[in-house]
Amino acid sequence: MKVILIRHTSVDVPKGVCYGQTDVPVAATFPEEAEMTKKALGDRTFDAVFSSPLTRARLLADYCGYPTPVTDNRLMEMNMGDWEMKRYDDIKDDNLQKWYDDYMHVATTNGESFPMVYERVAGFLDELKQKPYRQVAIFAHCGVLLCAGIYGGLFKEEGCFEHTVEYGGIEEIEI
Repeated sequence: MKVILIRHTSVDVPKGVCYGQTDVPVAATFPEEAEMTKKALGDRTFDAVFSSPLTRARLLADYCGYPTPVTDNRLMEMNMGDWEMKRYDDIKDDNLQKWYDDYMHVATTNGESFPMVYERVAGFLDELKQKPYRQVAIFAHCGVLLCAGIYGGLFKEEGCFEHTVEYGGIEEIEI
């Protein structure tokens, strides 16, 4: 099965603000970015379309011609816990430095670690593999695309952030 993963477009959040699972608005450049994504998807057809329930992913799905994707919470971005919507520079938490030192394994305070995100994304993909689909689309987030890329063998966990897909970008895996 081919799985086409599409990252949401830019968001209207100041740089340096942690926003993980917060349902933030898209940037004013949404129409231009979404049009580029729609063109990049081309005339592909999908047996099923899935999305994170967060607005930034669903809006892009709708713009690309899929107004009613199946939403699944496992496709949400990493839960940043107590740090959501705070500027990283303003976070007063001893755990922040531990997370900076080992963000691949340390959980955010009252949030998730990368392995926790990987576990839920892998669970979704494990279930998806059992379906009779040949090609599906998933509108989601950077963390989800990184986990799917690892799951699909595009790259290893070590150094995975070197494979970050840009806003509105597309990644393909086979499962």
